[in-house]
Amino acid sequence: MVKDKAIGIIGGMGPHAGLELVRHIFDQTVATTDQDHLPVVMFSYPDRIPDRSIFLFGKSQENPAFAIAEQIRMAESVGVVVAGIPCNTAHAPAIFNVIQEELARCGSRVRVLHLIEEAVRFVREQYPDVKRVGVLSTLAVYRLGLYRSALEAAGYEVVVPDENVQETIVNRTIFDPVYGLKAQSHPVSKIARQSLLTAIAHLRQKGVEAVVLGCTELPLAIPEPELDGLPMIDPALALARALIRETYPEQLKPL
Repeated sequence: MVKDKAIGIIGGMGPHAGLELVRHIFDQTVATTDQDHLPVVMFSYPDRIPDRSIFLFGKSQENPAFAIAEQIRMAESVGVVVAGIPCNTAHAPAIFNVIQEELARCGSRVRVLHLIEEAVRFVREQYPDVKRVGVLSTLAVYRLGLYRSALEAAGYEVVVPDENVQETIVNRTIFDPVYGLKAQSHPVSKIARQSLLTAIAHLRQKGVEAVVLGCTELPLAIPEPELDGLPMIDPALALARALIRETYPEQLKPL
């Protein structure tokens, strides 16, 4: 049977995060032959998408939404009907809402799934007893409270690192030019992984029952689904499953 609904991935934010989302789609699909797998289109033009955090902190007037919307339209031209953006910061309202407005203005029919909303849905469905959720993220997501607002709206108690842990450990783990995940995505540096383990231990001491890895590069360093019984929530996994659910639900693997 010809599959006429393609899944779109707007990558490049960072590049390995887009690749990881595609891998999740393959891994979460019921398939026994090449032909069983789903059509996936990834656009990864990182040089064309301005830095999301710089825009959100007011250090640039160039909204990345327009470049992202343009790439979604490019994906639509080759059959994409549902798309995902493996970048949490791109889901800040100042960016995501403009993407939606721009697509509507152009008459696009692509549905763009919301990474953060899908991550919250994943927690609710897979861990129904969890009430107290920790969040690790970039400084932009931290200060804008993107996960906090979504999780609290769903009834969760949200725990984030102390400000000094967020700035000196978590954010540096992502952006440090020597050992950070942006600089070393594959393989991840030992210091980046150890730094995240320290941050997770910090949240564990605060009594969290699960930790959302709220930057799409963080699961590159912490790929385990749980650490000593503490669930690690990978938003990219949640998004991958949602993309399958919205296109070929009969081929979504059970967890």
